[in-house]
Amino acid sequence: MKDNQKIIDALNTILEFELAGVVRYTHYALMVYGYSRIPITSWLRDQATESLTHANQAGELITNLGGHPSLAIGPLLETHNHDIGTILRESLEHEKDSLNSYKALLGLVEGESIMLEEYARTMIYTEELHLGEVDKMLRNPGDVEPFSK
Repeated sequence: MKDNQKIIDALNTILEFELAGVVRYTHYALMVYGYSRIPITSWLRDQATESLTHANQAGELITNLGGHPSLAIGPLLETHNHDIGTILRESLEHEKDSLNSYKALLGLVEGESIMLEEYARTMIYTEELHLGEVDKMLRNPGDVEPFSK
């Protein structure tokens, strides 16, 4: 591929965002208190596990292309404010950043590699579903309009 290093760099960015998701969601799950703890921590732990799966997928693609997977972790935000609303708003921002990293990859591989194009499209679909889930959790009961800050 003509932009092999750019593609590897984009995949490393994805890897770093996904590893940050593992840390972020694990931390959030540990910091949830109150009556809703069990279902929320379960969802957060599922997100951490899924982020690790996504990190592994990106790493495998990097090595398939002859690259070296990054040991860095994407941005981590610690506000020390652990109410559920803040956690979900921070999650929403993280998911948007992850989505944008997959869109950037798609822009690099479109028409160049069906494998990488399908991977990027599948991950964009997955990230958009996550955004929808978080958006719905941020809405007040009965609200049908998307969440807005």
